[in-house]
Amino acid sequence: LASLGNTLVVAAAAAVLATVLGTLTAVGIHRYTSGGLIRAIAIAPAMLPDLLLAIGLLSLFTLLNFTLGLVSVILAHAVFAMAFVTAIVLARLAQVDPSLEEASRDLGASPARTLLKVTVPQLGPAIISGGLLAFTLSLDEFVIAFFTTSPTVSTLPINIYSMVRFGVSPEINALATMLLGLTVLAVLGTQRLTKIADSL
Repeated sequence: LASLGNTLVVAAAAAVLATVLGTLTAVGIHRYTSGGLIRAIAIAPAMLPDLLLAIGLLSLFTLLNFTLGLVSVILAHAVFAMAFVTAIVLARLAQVDPSLEEASRDLGASPARTLLKVTVPQLGPAIISGGLLAFTLSLDEFVIAFFTTSPTVSTLPINIYSMVRFGVSPEINALATMLLGLTVLAVLGTQRLTKIADSL
């Protein structure tokens, strides 16, 4: 139960961080860059093998003398999931009508007000989808969490791994079923919220 609590805290916090930073990154890339290099760098964490990303993040935390624990896992998962959010929001931005933002600015709205009142509502379905995808990815992420946590803090996938080493028990089957159920609920929630956002 403690591991499940840690997992839900990490997944929720990482999803919020990844959604906010991924959305802002996508908007910045769409507005202020023309080449594909920055875009490729932004979505690189999604392409890199989990092991390579985990070792890189662990090296960074060690270099910064950052204490490993729940916060380091949240930050690591946010970096990983942010790339997926950025890719989803960038795809949606390609379909957004830029004349609406121009009209907002012509009518005297500040850039921040235009972003909040015009751009974000148009990106609603992509932001929701990206956030729930980030939550789902963080929920069952093992490799990055294993490398960036401390021995005293464990997430549910790490706990399941430590239990599986001694054989598959009914508890492991129950935990796997629970993780599957949470993932299915997140996917169904994504589809439902996306339909609602599209209809608004």
